[in-house]
Amino acid sequence: MTKTARVKRHSTPIRMVNPIPITLNHPGFLACLLSLAVMPASAQPIPPEESLDLAPEIIENSPLLQDWLEAIPDVRQSIRADPAFAPRFRVGYAEFPATNDQSGWLIGVEDVIVGETPLTVSGHYQSTGDGDRATWGGDLRYYLQPLGSYVNVAPVVGYRHITTEGQQTEGVNLGVKVQFALSRTGAADLSLQQSFVSLGQSEEVGITTLAVGYAVTSQLRLATELEKQNSPWENDSRASVLLEWRL
Repeated sequence: MTKTARVKRHSTPIRMVNPIPITLNHPGFLACLLSLAVMPASAQPIPPEESLDLAPEIIENSPLLQDWLEAIPDVRQSIRADPAFAPRFRVGYAEFPATNDQSGWLIGVEDVIVGETPLTVSGHYQSTGDGDRATWGGDLRYYLQPLGSYVNVAPVVGYRHITTEGQQTEGVNLGVKVQFALSRTGAADLSLQQSFVSLGQSEEVGITTLAVGYAVTSQLRLATELEKQNSPWENDSRASVLLEWRL
């Protein structure tokens, strides 16, 4: 019989090694800091302009890219600050149904922004062909919400001179305007303004104006405006179709 050699296996016990405490003044920790300090340039973070892999002239010709490379802008705040309506010059045809259906014209400027403030300036002149009915004046509006808001409210302070059927009224125009931006940057909007000329006096005149505008090109808009005028001696109305140029 062949004897089979038996190999006796001996197991070696695993010994737990206590971790070596590392402190701020430990040689290994100091060596790591030193290696980071002398890291080669190829291992340093890549500048943002290089990470874009764009030609330098493209970056130089793009203010937007330059702003983003310097710091990430607050896009939400930029959108809120960018006006949702456009300052514009307007001219158009007017019909006065309550004044024997006479026709006329209107010219003016609307919502010209004063600097970087929420204050705007507006002014207009409207008249029938024979001048029997005429109104001119201007308004200051102070928008209470950021100009980029889709819904905005503005107190109105201005002046009006009104001539209707031989009667004249002039004085301070006080009211409020509500602006609805149907699309960004003046592409489409709707507004309603209610104001009173010579408020509280015997010749007080109330003026209600509803306007809708829509952009047909980047610079040209088509607008419709309806106005109702209530005075002690006569009620009047106006319907206008206007062309508006963005300023």
